[in-house]
Amino acid sequence: MTTNLTRLAAPGIASLPAYKPGKSAEEVQRELGLTNVIKLASNENSLGPSKKVQEALASGGFDLCRYPDGSGISLKRALGEYHGVGIEQITLGNGSNDVLELIARSIVTSAHEVIYSENAFIVYHLATHSIGATPVVIPTRDHKHDLAAMLDAVTGRTRLIFLDNPGNPTGGWIDKNRLLSFLAAVPEDVVVVVDEAYYEYAASLCADYPNSIGFLADFPNLVTTRTFSKAYGLAGLRVGYAVSHPDLADLMNRVRQPFNVNSLALLAAEVALEDQEHLRRCVAMNDQGMQTLTAAFAGLGMEWFESIANFVSFDLERPADPVYQAIMREGVVVRSIAEYGLPNHLRVTIGQEHENAAFLDALNKVLAAG
Repeated sequence: MTTNLTRLAAPGIASLPAYKPGKSAEEVQRELGLTNVIKLASNENSLGPSKKVQEALASGGFDLCRYPDGSGISLKRALGEYHGVGIEQITLGNGSNDVLELIARSIVTSAHEVIYSENAFIVYHLATHSIGATPVVIPTRDHKHDLAAMLDAVTGRTRLIFLDNPGNPTGGWIDKNRLLSFLAAVPEDVVVVVDEAYYEYAASLCADYPNSIGFLADFPNLVTTRTFSKAYGLAGLRVGYAVSHPDLADLMNRVRQPFNVNSLALLAAEVALEDQEHLRRCVAMNDQGMQTLTAAFAGLGMEWFESIANFVSFDLERPADPVYQAIMREGVVVRSIAEYGLPNHLRVTIGQEHENAAFLDALNKVLAAG
């Protein structure tokens, strides 16, 4: 008997494609028989965690037969002191993806609408569909959030708006004044999530980039999300968090999986937060790398999206997949972003100096070959 169990899918799941991460270096090595592969596909910080984090993890002393602190109280206290907020405002997650889904699950039902931009972070789409809510996808204006169109789209069914700032994969951003004006215009019963996964990079690259955590006192319907996966170099440990009004944090914690952040991740995040000198080194590397890559694109006569994150998407003015495949055969993995509606663009993560040089060498070689 042949059984098709996919017919049992809940509403919104049957047509939902699985998330496809960027190829790992190991996967490309196996597929192409390469011995040395540089991965610049997933917006990771290749400098990795600080020595202090590595030493803390190497010291042992973990009682790994015990569950982690389910409340993550030590990390919450550190985050509360760092941001000047109460620990009752913080929700921890297994990466910021986790808290984004927690927000949706805690306040959105199939009767509601969720607003986000086209080309926005794909997790918004996944979270909305998995609940069975109605997505309201707003076309971008010059590949940036069209905030006026978002406001026009708000109805009595709207419960949630997702804003990635800066956006992924374009790297565009909303400045402080525009964000404040937008928040002031949104009805108080509509929750606005400002996803600041790239905050540390953005704050260095852009003087008018806002810290939305500072707006929480004036906008109780605001939720800010951050992560340790990017600038802090802890992508493999998966730690993210939301800062919000205590009422929203309480709702998120009601649907949060018990022990959703493991013991090693809790410790690593706390130590990473303390080591601001390492963070500054990582941000400085990114600033320099952004200058290097964009100058190279300019020299090649290529267009790119101005970005204040740790990646830049560039326009090949032709279908990008053949170039993506050819660069990969040269041992450098970048990211195709056709799934974001940008089939002529590739996204490259800014790496260390030698990694950026390897990418540019590969790109020049592929372009020269036609």
